[in-house]
Amino acid sequence: MEKKIKNVFVQGPISPNFIADSIAKHQSKTQIGAHNIFLGQVRADVIEDKTVSAIEYTTYEEMANLKFHEIREQTFEKFEITCMHIYHSLGKVAVGEVCLFVFVSSPHRKVVFEAIHFVVEEIKAQVPVFGKELFEDDSYQWKVNT
Repeated sequence: MEKKIKNVFVQGPISPNFIADSIAKHQSKTQIGAHNIFLGQVRADVIEDKTVSAIEYTTYEEMANLKFHEIREQTFEKFEITCMHIYHSLGKVAVGEVCLFVFVSSPHRKVVFEAIHFVVEEIKAQVPVFGKELFEDDSYQWKVNT
């Protein structure tokens, strides 16, 4: 049976309450011994004397969700993890707010560190999500992932 492709996108920033609720839902899963979380936060980068005030994220959702699904499947094949959740923002996310939330769980801690690193690097390399860096002076440029 093929697994359903999940929609990982949320409008705007990912709230601290959403993150806390996601963690709390795993307390009943008593075979899990370790969680690792990656939170991507918008930085106030200074580029050519202009300060980033926000990033506006766009994507073709169907294609991006398929890529996220492929990364998820690869991660489950490569690492002995119990569960994994990925959420990415769409729309405007201000400096200091969270735009990417990756949550990996496993019976043991070493695996979650390796898995989270793999997932985040694959997302940055493969998923077609585009960020328009909005500057304080109302100008913008398209972000280049590094």
